[in-house]
Amino acid sequence: MEVERIDIRQELEEIRRKGLQEINNAGDLEQLNQVRVKFLGKKGKLTSILRGMGKLPVEEKPLVGRLANDIRRDLEYELFEKNTALKEKEREERLREESIDVTLPGEKILLGNCHPLTTAINEIESIFLGMGYSVVEGPEIELDYYNFEALNIPSEHPARDMQDSFYVSAEVLLRTHTSPVQIRTMEKYAPSVPVRVIAPGKVYRRDDDATHSPMFHQVEGLLVDEKVTFGDLKGTLLTFARQMFGKKKEVRFRPSYFPFTEPSAEMDISCIICEGSGCRVCSQTGWLEILGSGMVHPRVLEMAGYDPEKVCGFAFGMGVERIAMLKYGIDDLRLFFDNDLRFLSQF
Repeated sequence: MEVERIDIRQELEEIRRKGLQEINNAGDLEQLNQVRVKFLGKKGKLTSILRGMGKLPVEEKPLVGRLANDIRRDLEYELFEKNTALKEKEREERLREESIDVTLPGEKILLGNCHPLTTAINEIESIFLGMGYSVVEGPEIELDYYNFEALNIPSEHPARDMQDSFYVSAEVLLRTHTSPVQIRTMEKYAPSVPVRVIAPGKVYRRDDDATHSPMFHQVEGLLVDEKVTFGDLKGTLLTFARQMFGKKKEVRFRPSYFPFTEPSAEMDISCIICEGSGCRVCSQTGWLEILGSGMVHPRVLEMAGYDPEKVCGFAFGMGVERIAMLKYGIDDLRLFFDNDLRFLSQF
């Protein structure tokens, strides 16, 4: 029995010696983990010795157990120290690989900028804010009532044609203009005056070619007050045109028809290319159309909650893409939506 005890102690000391040696020789974390499993794992050498302690006499078990625990602590300590050293070594190697040569030229960082349509909308808003208007918004998915009925557009009007509008249901559609925002605004404030608002936003129609898009942007304007005249409308839009396109711009108004205004007019500005002398862009007329306008129809005022005998107003609407194309000299509407950086970087 003494011989068996001596053999177990010798085996344990041999495990200590070999374990420490292999820990010291481990070159990376993977090798170190293999050493840990080899000596301290569930099927490791030290574990196997401890499982055989049941055959020892009772008086020998504490002595051999203490020795085995000492060896386990020694191996675990050395494993921890070696693990720390190898991790530090790997970190230093990684830092050397990731080191930055501060003498190298820096990389150019590409900065983003506003889309030309966003720039145009911001400028339009800024101009009208300077004239005392407020910016309001409304839903893009609109009720038929606000998109047509409240704007004095009867059921037989061509704008109701399914080929022109995107209907969600019989009474719901994607708005075809931002004019519904005017109705919602008047309903909110009626019968109070004055009301001065512009409503920028996306609108949707069944068009898709070089000059039209199924989704585009409009800015509607509305003023409701007492004793408003067509002269006030003309002065407001002349101020806008000259701030947007230049102080020398001239404007003209041509009679037109819109169901929600009476009288109605379309406004032209002197050509931005030829300054009114006539060129290919303006079809030799010297003028370019930019928006529609008119005095708010009494029926529209009445449906929104105002007394047309006491108040009146004017409204106007412009396509932002049209304004941006004229201002920046762009000849194809699709450029706004192609996401071509060669085009967008110019703005």
